Amino acid sequence: MSKQLQDAYIVAASRTPIGRSHRGFFRNTRPDDLLVAALRGALAQVPTLDPKAIEDAIIGCAMPEGPQGLNMARVGALLAGLPNSVGGITVNRFCASGLSAIQMAADRIRVGEADVMIAGGAESMSMVPMSGNSPSFNPSIFDKDENVGIAYGMGLTAEKVANQWKVSREAQDAFALASHQKALAAQAAGEFTDEITPVEVTERTPDLNTGEISTRSRTVRLDEGPRADTSLEGLAKLKTVFAAKGSVTAGNSSQTSDGAGALILASEKAVRQFDLKPLARFVSYASRGVPPEIMGIGPIEAIPAALRNAGLTLDQMDWIELNEAFAAQALAVINTVGLDPSKVNRMGGAIALGHPLGATGAIRAATIVHALRRHDLQYGMLTMCVGTGQGAAGIFERV
Repeated sequence: MSKQLQDAYIVAASRTPIGRSHRGFFRNTRPDDLLVAALRGALAQVPTLDPKAIEDAIIGCAMPEGPQGLNMARVGALLAGLPNSVGGITVNRFCASGLSAIQMAADRIRVGEADVMIAGGAESMSMVPMSGNSPSFNPSIFDKDENVGIAYGMGLTAEKVANQWKVSREAQDAFALASHQKALAAQAAGEFTDEITPVEVTERTPDLNTGEISTRSRTVRLDEGPRADTSLEGLAKLKTVFAAKGSVTAGNSSQTSDGAGALILASEKAVRQFDLKPLARFVSYASRGVPPEIMGIGPIEAIPAALRNAGLTLDQMDWIELNEAFAAQALAVINTVGLDPSKVNRMGGAIALGHPLGATGAIRAATIVHALRRHDLQYGMLTMCVGTGQGAAGIFERV
């Protein structure tokens, strides 16, 4: 007998600031500790919720090894002080891991198997590099030309997208500059305050002469990536990184980063029971595959599918977070799908703010649900490309 789906509401959404990898303020902070900060930030938004009502924590991570291995979801939940009864599972859809975690948590509620769930993502690209510490490709992918793209670095796929969709270097650099300018303006206006949980960082420095260790603590409140000194002239001087005669540079690509995000989802029953105030309703989700060698165009396929699943049209989307893996792929998606540029990444994107891989979906979802309420808008969409050729999109509605 079929059962009618129930709504899944986001009742809390929090994230850490995003730090630059390797040299930034989270370079020595473990990813599970970043997850703990995001979880505690989300829990602080729902003081009336009994933590024992939480059934499971689904956490995305693109490179689940080393300090972000060993089922980071369960470890993070326990370290955050959640009861032993709260489960944990770590999931991987590369860059869309955080968004997929939200979809999975929402679906558990929508089919009636849970009333309260946690979803999120965490990633330290300082501690675990892109592709992991010891990547091992299946040799069979080199047997057929159509599979070779699986081994391509994402930068090379961006070059292929720029070439095929005819996205110029000048357009990419202009897009990158706008990302920084929008992010800086949003920071100055306090637009990120509702979604960010400040994180205290302690730095320890040894004195080789005395043998003593000095400590210095500071509280991080803002994303580290946006740069006020970014200019078209400066971007134009940067050398290409992935192809000698290409157009993709470090300046028009997303920043490698460290960060975490966490959301709490609840059924209508739980909302009433614990006197919770929903931020948004999870409306729909879609993921689609595309050729691995042009993975950046994944949202071109995922966006229409998510809209169909929601029974909505593109012009009904008031706020769009399009993950800027590269300016080339972002512009290809915007131009092909027909996205309204004024609605896309109003507070900047990953080129300025950073892209901590498996955490980005949860981080940008936190941005959406708070922005919809702050600006009195109805629908928001999050979409992103995914390594090895995928796209994902999720739609949220302010309630």
